Parts: sequence; C-alpha cells; structure tokens
Amino acid sequence: MTEATRAVLVTGAAGGIGGAVARRFAASGWRVLLTDVEPVALAATAAACGGAAHRVVDLRSTARCRELVEWAAAEGGRLDGLVNAAGVWREGPAATTTEADFDVVFDVNVKGLYFTTAAAIPYLAQSGGFVVNLSSDAGIQGNTGAAAYSASKGAVALFTKSLALELAPQGVRVNAICPGDVASPMLEFQAHTYGGGDPAAYYERLLSGYPQGPGRARFIRPEEVAALVEFLSRPEAAPITGATLSIDFGYSAGK
Repeated sequence: MTEATRAVLVTGAAGGIGGAVARRFAASGWRVLLTDVEPVALAATAAACGGAAHRVVDLRSTARCRELVEWAAAEGGRLDGLVNAAGVWREGPAATTTEADFDVVFDVNVKGLYFTTAAAIPYLAQSGGFVVNLSSDAGIQGNTGAAAYSASKGAVALFTKSLALELAPQGVRVNAICPGDVASPMLEFQAHTYGGGDPAAYYERLLSGYPQGPGRARFIRPEEVAALVEFLSRPEAAPITGATLSIDFGYSAGK
C-alpha cells in the first residue's frame, strides 16, 4: 500500500486539536475517519477534509467504541493510526467535585480512549501503525483546582507508557502529547464556565503562568499540536514510543 492509502481515525474531530489533526493528515494524503459527539462541528471538519467519512459517536460506551473502530477500518480499508483527541474539562475543588462531573471526565478522557485503543490494536498490529493520545501538562504535573482532570490525564500518560511496552513487539508505537493551554473551543468553555463572568481575566491568569512573561506569552495553536501529532506518524519517528511529549512553552519544565 502507498502512503496515500493510509487511514487514520481521529476522535474529538469537532474540537480545536482534533479538527487540526484531521486537516493535517488529510492535507498529507491520508484517508481520515472522524468522530465526535457534536454533529454540526464534526460535519464542518469533514467538509474541510474533502468530505471525509465521519460518524457521531459517544465514546462513553465500550460497545460504541468497538463499533466505531470496526466502521473506521471498513471505511478506510485498513487502519494505520489512531489519534485520541476527544476530551472534556471540569474544574473546581476536589471536596466539591460532583459524581456527575467525575464520571464524565473519566468516561471520556480515560474509558473512551482506553477502549477505542483496545479495539484498534488488531488492526494497528496488522499495519504496523501508531497511537497518539492527547494527555496534557496536567497529566505530568498537578493543576490547582482541576484534580479530576489532572487525574484523568495522568492516567492517559501512564496508559500510554504501559501500552507502548505491550505493543512494541507487534511494531505498534504509542505516544502521548501533553499540551499546555490551547486556543480552542475547550479553552473558551473553561473561560466562560469557570471565569466568574470575566473570561479575559481567566485567560490572563493562565498566561501569567508561562515563563515567557507579559507581552510574550500566548496560547498554543491547534495547528502546532497537529504538526507534532503528524510527525509521530512518520517513519523517521520510529524510535519514539512510550513518550510523553510536552508542547507547552516550557510551562511544565519547572519554576
């Protein structure tokens, strides 16, 4: 098979990172298979990818995860890559975290990612493919006021390492990308939901934590994350597996 026939499944394709990843792979000649729970935004991403095949799926169901992967492999004729970009954010003190918020964070960020990946393993082993999981800076360091989210992304980071060891003998590479704050619909949701009615102040507080300082700090662009994801699919990235790769302007490097 030629590179142009390779197929990649992207979850969270209606979001900022997932949409950018889908467009990046489509522009590189891959066949992209897309999913999300937001039908309108998902259709827009599919249109931007030349009318890519797409399917609305709620990944909180393990059965739906399996059905999604089977659909993607059938549509693509094979499956060479999986990018788990679906994710949700909740914040607030651990003492007041509701069961509903905890469940949605872990069901989407961990359970859906885990079982989508598990279903994809036989196809990826056949193609010698790859998995890229979207973790977070919150997956490698604690984030104040976001214990549930940090716990979920920490789970993604260690799942990535464990699975990379498990699948290395089958020629499948597994890596996690750990972005800082990305200019995306999720960040907008954060600012408007948890910003106390002042989204601008929320953004300013986030940027104040970056080492670049006032006037230089900015949010990461989805396209910058997508470029790293796409690099990890290339043959020259063959030695990279089991890695948690930060893309955060040095935010997680220390203080």
